Amino acid sequence: MSDATSSLEDPDLGPLHRATSELDDGSVLTHDWFVGSVEVDGSTYELMVEGASPDEVAPLLPRLRTVVAALPGLRRVASDAVVTTFSTGDPAPAELDEAADDLELETVEAGADGTVVLHFTDSCGEHFPEGYWPAVHLDAEGAVAAVTVES
Repeated sequence: MSDATSSLEDPDLGPLHRATSELDDGSVLTHDWFVGSVEVDGSTYELMVEGASPDEVAPLLPRLRTVVAALPGLRRVASDAVVTTFSTGDPAPAELDEAADDLELETVEAGADGTVVLHFTDSCGEHFPEGYWPAVHLDAEGAVAAVTVES
């Protein structure tokens, strides 16, 4: 049996299934990611976990559970990090508050190497050009290690 249609159920994160994309010609591309979603404090976040089988994904789930549980406070820490990284000086509290409102956490990505990345969207379109978004990379302890702009 192929892992292409694999899925697994996590008691905290919910169902995760192998990611696929349907191409224009009708064929299906199977990715080496498992995807799902989780609700935290009334917001739903996409989950992406690198791995081609449940056996590859399972070891990453404890770290992902820890990050998801910390999202209520971590989300603000991450949006503040985005503003601080791209400011020329110390940002004013109002700037941090505005960013907390404008930057919406969309996806939590767990890599096979243990990295976790929080992907945000710019809900007002004033901070990042179309097609670009800020990503906050967390270290093993859950602290901000880097902030990047991705496309």
